[in-house]
Amino acid sequence: MTVYMYGIPNCDTIKKARKWLAEHDIDYVFHDYKKEGVDAACLQAWCGQVGWEVLLNKRGTTWRKLPDADKNELNEAKAQALLVEHASMIKRPVLVCDKDDGKHVEVGFSPASYETLFQ
Repeated sequence: MTVYMYGIPNCDTIKKARKWLAEHDIDYVFHDYKKEGVDAACLQAWCGQVGWEVLLNKRGTTWRKLPDADKNELNEAKAQALLVEHASMIKRPVLVCDKDDGKHVEVGFSPASYETLFQ
């Protein structure tokens, strides 16, 4: 199984997820939003699986600093454009892995969900 983790290295949730993966001997490729960004096609695929509302982190400082015009009348296209421009607004981590039924996208970290994913 090929596993990709998307996020920001200094994020506490990323650190917890990376530790969990290491403790369970699961290899992964890390994609750093700050250095590599995220492309629109990738983001669109994730939204197709989990929905843009799941991916958009409204609790962070990047969201709070956005002008109200960007926050108002939010829809999928507008949200995706904002997430491409401000990748730090994507909830972390986003884990993408190949499963029997195709690509699986997991947003956020919880030991229970990772346990289920990798059993």
